[in-house]
Amino acid sequence: MTTADLSEGAPQKRRTPDAQAFVDMQASPEFQELRHRLRSFVFPMTAFFLAWYAAYVLLATYAPEFMATKVIGNVNLGIILGLGQFVTTFVITALYVKFANRELDPRSAAIREELEGPLQ
Repeated sequence: MTTADLSEGAPQKRRTPDAQAFVDMQASPEFQELRHRLRSFVFPMTAFFLAWYAAYVLLATYAPEFMATKVIGNVNLGIILGLGQFVTTFVITALYVKFANRELDPRSAAIREELEGPLQ
């Protein structure tokens, strides 16, 4: 058997960094940029969704006549806005996945490669 034959079935591994390596990486500009990119998406999107949800709850509580406005048949604004909550959740999830694939994953892979080295 050759070395190649042995390594084909074996799981690939990376080195395990020590605690100080993690602390050093956390202080690095690359990690700070990754954290900044994550927060620049997550915090505004969370604020938007919470404001949208609070508006829905407040309308349902203090403007029941407005929410009962018929749109089509027995479908009223309350139903449409309530379903909009679900749609918003799926849209935010899709936006995050696209953002993470484009912005976060390449940066985190580079950080991991620097910290743990290549697969062996």
